[in-house]
Amino acid sequence: MDLKFSHIDVLVADLDEACRYYAKVFNARISKTLDWQRGGLHVRYAVVRFGSERLMLVQPFAGNLKDLMDAKGEGTIYRHCYSTPDIEAAYDELVASGVQPEDENGRPLTRDNLQSPSGTRILWLPKRFGQFSIELLEERELEAFIEQAFAEP
Repeated sequence: MDLKFSHIDVLVADLDEACRYYAKVFNARISKTLDWQRGGLHVRYAVVRFGSERLMLVQPFAGNLKDLMDAKGEGTIYRHCYSTPDIEAAYDELVASGVQPEDENGRPLTRDNLQSPSGTRILWLPKRFGQFSIELLEERELEAFIEQAFAEP
């Protein structure tokens, strides 16, 4: 499978405060704030860039990520995200190896339902080690989404 590391996702209690912190400490660039709601999950998030690194700060309001932050606390790194040039090929490789891709709520994901609310095609591997998960996103769409998140209004 052709994968490239993209970013980590970190839970925060106050997205605005966390963004200010990284902007101050690392002189990071912060994207506009975005909102995601689907299937009982509701979060606000922003992409943080410093040097060649990036991370996504996620403030959960409802769903499994809110439950995770309530249990584990702020600063929990819960996901590593990778990009691939062909998300459908990645899906097929996972299924062929006996792994059923999931949606963000842990439900089986079909090959024809890889679209996320952000427009980027996406899938998740089943959680095998506690709450840690791996997310795969289609590279071209992910990079376009991130560039748009940083675009001036």
